[in-house]
Amino acid sequence: MSDLEDVPSVDLMSELLRRMKCESKPDKRLILVGPPGSGKGTQSPIIKDEYCLCHLATGDMLRAAVSAKTALGIKAKEAMEKGELVSDDLVVGIIDDALKKPSCQKGFILDGFPRTVVQAQKLDEMLGKRGVKVDKVLNFAIDDAILEERITGRWIHPSSGRSYHTKFAPPKVSGVDDVTGEPLIQRKDDTAAVLKSRLEAFHKQTEPVIDYYNNKGVVANLQAEKPPQEVTSEVKKVLS
Repeated sequence: MSDLEDVPSVDLMSELLRRMKCESKPDKRLILVGPPGSGKGTQSPIIKDEYCLCHLATGDMLRAAVSAKTALGIKAKEAMEKGELVSDDLVVGIIDDALKKPSCQKGFILDGFPRTVVQAQKLDEMLGKRGVKVDKVLNFAIDDAILEERITGRWIHPSSGRSYHTKFAPPKVSGVDDVTGEPLIQRKDDTAAVLKSRLEAFHKQTEPVIDYYNNKGVVANLQAEKPPQEVTSEVKKVLS
């Protein structure tokens, strides 16, 4: 651990204030569910900061476990090198490990997991052993047609990362960056064909997860087509 004497006072104070603020926050264990482009990525950092939760993105956690060469990371790497999917038990084990961190003391946001009912059951079983359960599943409900307009209209300037939208934030001149005049590109994932297959996978695999948690009475349906600030207000109402 680094010597606290070398940490700037302002950083120490802000961390102390953050911890004091977090003390009074209730514990929350949340799952965010929604199709690609539904706004989960916009809302999760806001929820994380507001409720002092840790954000568990399973893809990032797997990569971290592999690079840290943890026991589970080594097993995951073996599976990946064989071109196999990492087993549900391994992923749940990596989540279980992550929950031991101080940053997860007040609870967590899970995003991108569980994707199937079997994964949801395994997650619930692991949490049950810890004497806790999922408190809320935030379902970012949005019509496929709105998503298509949202996603297929996105264009970016590759070198700066500036993003545009043909309808909501168009460039001054169609197809070129406002600042440099260089051509804009569309990400491979932002085409109608890719979106269609991702949505099909979501409806087939993940919608049953919403039904599974609905039966437990923990699902809150959010109107994800609304502007981000309004969705944030909905989230706060649901979690208050």
